[in-house]
Amino acid sequence: MSDAMRKLQAKIGAGADGQFGPNTARSIASHYGLSPERGAHLLGQAAHESGEFKRSKENLNYSWKGLMNTWPTRFKTEAEAREYHRQPGKIARKVYLRKSLGNETMDDAELFIGRGWLQLTGKANYRSFASDMGVPAVLTDPSLVEDEYAFETAQWFFNKNGLFELADEGIDEGTIKKITKKINGGYHGLDDRINKTKKIFRWLMDA
Repeated sequence: MSDAMRKLQAKIGAGADGQFGPNTARSIASHYGLSPERGAHLLGQAAHESGEFKRSKENLNYSWKGLMNTWPTRFKTEAEAREYHRQPGKIARKVYLRKSLGNETMDDAELFIGRGWLQLTGKANYRSFASDMGVPAVLTDPSLVEDEYAFETAQWFFNKNGLFELADEGIDEGTIKKITKKINGGYHGLDDRINKTKKIFRWLMDA
């Protein structure tokens, strides 16, 4: 389990054992004033994206084959992909140097990779989070998002994109699918997201 979960548990007064289960889910929902529906959708999606809260930093250690599968328009040939094989920093500079992400320099592209349980990515999003939440330090030390603000960035993303309002529609599969599309851009891992969201909802309803 990542340090991010232990730090969150300490922050909300739950047993800081790094394990995620019913007690931690209920403590999170209570501390942040989340209804069972909102808590279940947020935590269900975050659990899927983070591999059960084990990952709070994007792993860019791609093989050349992985690069071609993940970014086919950026790595069009095997020869090109092999130049970036297992070089995370170089990969970040290639795929994230984009104005749409607010990354203006190579350093920005490498620094502002995906972090947090819903993978906050790009300097523009880090800047927006820092401004909205009053935590300017994440712009000079982006690694804070990995541990200190892994949950808060996920909560911020839900707020920013109207996902809590969607969550209020219920725990049916149609709603989970709509929220998944907003987060993933598609429906990758939908069955797991559905299972996790419904399981956490049962935990929260049993509180």
